[in-house]
Amino acid sequence: MRLQNLTLLTTLISISLLIHVISSDQPPFSCDSLNPTTKSYAFCKTSLPINQRVEDLVSRLTLDEKISQLVNTVPSIPRLGIPKYEWWSEALHGVADAGKGIRFFNGTIRSATSFPQVILTAASFDAHLWYRIGQAIGIEARAVYNEGQATGMTFWAPNINIFRDPRWGRGQETPGEDPLVTSKYAVSYVRGVQGDSFEGGKLGENLQASACCKHFTAYDLDNWKGTNRFVFDARVTAQDLADTYQPPFRSCIKEGRASGIMCAYNRVNGVPSCADHNLLSKTARGLWGFHGYITSDCDAVSIIHDNQGYAKTPEDAVGDVLKAGMDVNCGTYLQKYTKSAVLQKKVSETDINRALYNLFSIRMRLGHFNGNPKHQPLGNIGPNHVCTQEHQNLALEAARDGIVLLKNSAKLLPLSKSTKYLGIIGPNANVAKTLLGNYFGPPCKSVTPFQALTKYVKNTFYHTGCESVSCSSVNIKEAVELAKSVEYVMLIMGLDQTQEKEEKDRLDLVLPGEQQNLIVCVAKAARKPVILVILSGGPVDISFAKYDRKIGSILWGGYPGEAGGIALAEIIFGDHNPGGRLPVTWYPQEFTKVPMTDMRMRPALASGYPGRTYRFYEGKKVFKFGYGLSYSTYSYNFVSTIPNSLYFNISNVQELKKRGSDSIPYLSVSEMGNHNCESMKFSLSVEVQNSREMSGKHPVLLFVQHSEVRHGSPIEELVGFETVHLNAGERGETAFVLSPCEHLSRVNEDGLMVMEEGSYFLVVGDAEYKLTVFL
Repeated sequence: MRLQNLTLLTTLISISLLIHVISSDQPPFSCDSLNPTTKSYAFCKTSLPINQRVEDLVSRLTLDEKISQLVNTVPSIPRLGIPKYEWWSEALHGVADAGKGIRFFNGTIRSATSFPQVILTAASFDAHLWYRIGQAIGIEARAVYNEGQATGMTFWAPNINIFRDPRWGRGQETPGEDPLVTSKYAVSYVRGVQGDSFEGGKLGENLQASACCKHFTAYDLDNWKGTNRFVFDARVTAQDLADTYQPPFRSCIKEGRASGIMCAYNRVNGVPSCADHNLLSKTARGLWGFHGYITSDCDAVSIIHDNQGYAKTPEDAVGDVLKAGMDVNCGTYLQKYTKSAVLQKKVSETDINRALYNLFSIRMRLGHFNGNPKHQPLGNIGPNHVCTQEHQNLALEAARDGIVLLKNSAKLLPLSKSTKYLGIIGPNANVAKTLLGNYFGPPCKSVTPFQALTKYVKNTFYHTGCESVSCSSVNIKEAVELAKSVEYVMLIMGLDQTQEKEEKDRLDLVLPGEQQNLIVCVAKAARKPVILVILSGGPVDISFAKYDRKIGSILWGGYPGEAGGIALAEIIFGDHNPGGRLPVTWYPQEFTKVPMTDMRMRPALASGYPGRTYRFYEGKKVFKFGYGLSYSTYSYNFVSTIPNSLYFNISNVQELKKRGSDSIPYLSVSEMGNHNCESMKFSLSVEVQNSREMSGKHPVLLFVQHSEVRHGSPIEELVGFETVHLNAGERGETAFVLSPCEHLSRVNEDGLMVMEEGSYFLVVGDAEYKLTVFL
C-alpha cells in the first residue's frame, strides 16, 4: 500500500514537472530541460530533424488524443507534457485580440501597434513598406507570446482575396483588386511576419510567428440580398480562376513560403473549398509545393453538412475535409464526429496522422518543443519591443504614404499654417475607433483627425453634422453656421463598420443617409472651397463632389490606423506630400445593378454585363485604379535600350499553332520551357522627374496594354511597380525586369498561359513604348 502511494506520488511529481504551468509571465512550451523525463522523448531532441520528431510524437498519441488536436482550441496532453494551444489568432494590420490566442488584459502588454487597414497600406504601392509592417507585427507577436499573454502563435492573416466587387464588406481587409499587387503584398507580409528576409530564402525551418493566407479561394461575398457566404456557390471559369483568383495564393505559397492557408466557407463550382481535394492537395500541396497546415474558416466544416447539404452526415463532412487535405477545424465539429467517422470507416487514422504531422510541424517550427522559449534565440523579445517609437513611426509612415489625394482644384491644399480659423464637420472627425477598421487590437495611442488638426490651428471648431455615419438625423443649420464663421472648412465623412464589415456587404455605393446633402449645403455656404475627407474601406460614388466647384479638395483616408489622424493633418498642412494611389476602381452607383453573385471578370456586352476591375471593366468610372494626385507633378520617359521586337525562336516546338478564325499565332507558355522564358527576360528603366517645388515619394506603375483586346485579354494589366523619392526638380530612375512569358502572355479559356504574336505597349503615365512579339 505504501509502495502504491509512493508510486502515485512519484507519478504526480513527474507530471507536474513535465507540464509547464502557464502563468502571466511565462509562455507555454514543451520539453522542459529541467525535467529528466523529456530526455527519453525523441520529439524533444532538437538535434533531430523536425519530421522525425513529429513522427515520434504522433506515434505516442492515442486515437482520442489525436482527435483532440484537430480543432483550433487544443487541450493539453499532460502525460507527454504538451500544453494547450490555440490556433486562432489575428494580426491583419497589427497584433489583435479578435481571435482566442492573444490577450491584452491582465498582462504587462496592454496594446500593440495598429497599422492602417490593409486597403490603405496597399495604396502606397510599396512592397518594402509592407514587409516592414509584417516584420513589426511578427516581432510584437513574439513579444506577446514570450510575456505569457499568448496561447498561440499562428496568425490568420493576410486576407488576400481579390476585391472583386466594390460592395464587399471585407474588401477593406485586402490589398485591392489587382492580382499582382495582392500577390506582392502577400509575399512581403508573410516574409516579414515569419522572420524571413525581404528577398526571401533566408528563413530556414524556424518561425518568428506563423502567417496564414486566406480565404482559399474565390471568396468575396459575405451577405448580399439574402445570399450569404455559408451557402454561396461561386461559379468561376477556369480562365478567371487562373488569372485572377488563384495568383495571390500561388505567390503566397511559392514565394512567401507561408506556413498556413485557410480554406473558405463558400463552394467553388459546387465543391466546398475545405472539401476540395483538387484545391487543397493537388494544387496547393502538389502543384505549388505547400508545406504547412490548412485550417478551415470557423465552423466551415459544420456548414458542409448543416447548411450546404453537400455531406449527407456529419461523419461524411469529417471524411470529406480530412481526405481533401484540411488539417485543423476552427470549431468543434471534428472533435465531436471524428471518432464516429473512424468507426464508420469514413476516414482513416492515416488521414488523421497526416493532419497531425502538419500541425505539430508548425508548432515545432515555432520553437514550442525546444524547451523554455526565453532561453531560445527569440527569447529576448519582450514588452520593450511592442509599441516602440520605431513601430509607431512606421504606422505613421504607412498612413502618410497610403492616403490618396483625389482632387485639388486651384491648389487649395496644402493649407497655410497661418490659417486662423478652421471648421471641422462630420461624423468621422472625432471617433478614434473608426480609424482602425476591423480586426484590430488596442492601439498604442489614439489621435483623431480633429485632435491632430487642432495642433495646427488653435481656433479649430467642430460639429458632428450627423449623429453617426448613417446620417439619418442631420443638423444642417448649425453646420452651415459654423461653415460661414471660419476661414476654411473640412468635412470628414464616409463609412465605418456599421456600413461595411464581415457579414455585411453594402447595397449602395453612395454616401449613407443625408451625408451628401450635408456636404453640398456646407460647401455652398462656406466662404472658400471646402476640403472633403472620405474614410472608408470600399469605394464610394462621390461624383457630385468630384464636379462641384465649391468642393476644392478630396482626400481618401481609408481606415488609416492609430496614426491616421496625424497623417491627415500633416498632408492637409503640407508637412507631407501625398503619394497614395487607388488600389481599387471607384465605380458609379449604377454598378449596383450588377448582381454581386456574378463571379465573371470579363465583360459580356451583349447582355449588358460590364466586367470587373480595371483589367476588364468597360463601364463608367468615378476614379480609376492607380489614380492619385500629388502636390508635385511627375513626368516619365523610357530611357533604357529596350528591343522594339522580340523573337521567340523555340526550336523544340515543331509546328506553330493557330488560334481560332483570326489565325493569330500563339504558343503555350508551358511548351516554351523555363530556359527559353528566362533567356527572354529584359530590363528597362523609367526616368521620373518631379517638376514642382515639393519633395515627395511617388509610386511608378508600369502597365502592359494589348494593341487589340481579344479572346478575353485584359484591357491593360499592371506588370510592375516601384516607388521613388525625389526632391523638388529632381530626376531619378526606377528599374523593372520584365519576363515576356509572364507579363506579355494571357490566360486562355482553358486556364493555360499562352503567348500571342502581335504588338504590345508598355505604359507609365503618359509615356508609351511599343513592343512587337514574333513567334
